[in-house]
Amino acid sequence: MGHRKKHAPRHGSLAFLPRKRATQIKGRIRHWLDNSDEINFLGFAGFKAGMTHITYIEDQRNSPYFGKELMKPVTVVEVPPLILIGIRVYNEDEYGKYIVGELYNQEFNHYISRKINLPNFEKYNTEEIKKNILNELNDTSDVRGIFQTQPYNTSLPRKKPDIIEIKINSIKNPRDEYNFAYDNLGKEIRVRDVLTEGELVDVIAVTKGKGFQGPVKRFGIKILTRKNNKIKRAVACIGPWHPARVLYTVPRAGQLGFHQRTEYHKRIMVIGENEEEINPKGGFIKYGKIRGDYILLLGSIPGPKKRLIRLRKTIRPLRSFVVNTPEITFVSRESQQRR
Repeated sequence: MGHRKKHAPRHGSLAFLPRKRATQIKGRIRHWLDNSDEINFLGFAGFKAGMTHITYIEDQRNSPYFGKELMKPVTVVEVPPLILIGIRVYNEDEYGKYIVGELYNQEFNHYISRKINLPNFEKYNTEEIKKNILNELNDTSDVRGIFQTQPYNTSLPRKKPDIIEIKINSIKNPRDEYNFAYDNLGKEIRVRDVLTEGELVDVIAVTKGKGFQGPVKRFGIKILTRKNNKIKRAVACIGPWHPARVLYTVPRAGQLGFHQRTEYHKRIMVIGENEEEINPKGGFIKYGKIRGDYILLLGSIPGPKKRLIRLRKTIRPLRSFVVNTPEITFVSRESQQRR
């Protein structure tokens, strides 16, 4: 028998390759996890304001610091209410998901016209569209809400809203999910309606952009010695004679930063509604003052200040983690400017 060419998926991860610029500045969520019997939205969005530190009592029994007071850094994310402007329904066949239909609210605020061309609602009857979508619902249907952010309610210098899509928790009854979304159509959804203090979320965001950089900064390779003839901040040998090409594994210069990244298991320590309890004197550096709802996430998250941050109920639940409301003993309001 002759040699047959083998066709198979690759057996290793490409990790973060290719390291190219993200296609859009808002994060894209590709996967959602239905882990509740309650009908609700599975995510939220906000704007990164800065960082501070808190002290709290460790409440996880599997931690060696259980019961002790810890000081940890937290990220402040301003989360103005999202407006549910539409509903989108997907069905699935052997080729994948496809859109069955969309239904939009008939009243928009004037800021949304900066983002989309508003449809003429006099041309069709929304009740008729709703009836057509209901007839298309089946067991594979995936109901999602279309939201607009409200950056004009923050200290951000822009007014143009972002349009994002958030899945509704599946309880194996798409008709109930659709009715839940229809009842909330046109309403403001606040962060406390979706997320709770103490739970774990995933953060999806685009990192800081650092432009075109060399392989020393991009991959951390060794700088060559003084005696090297031509180059010092590059790879001396970029590969063998055969294969007669440069492999993708060789560190090369290129784009660094502005990549979409997902960080898992960020704990919500505080969901606050009084901005006076968090604003430092003069506001956050390079952001300004928080004007409404905010959350504190334990640790750091991707992206610079003012970047849109997508939050999602974690798709990797930890069995040992117990959702409790953290006991916060101190929140620093000192300016985080570098000294």
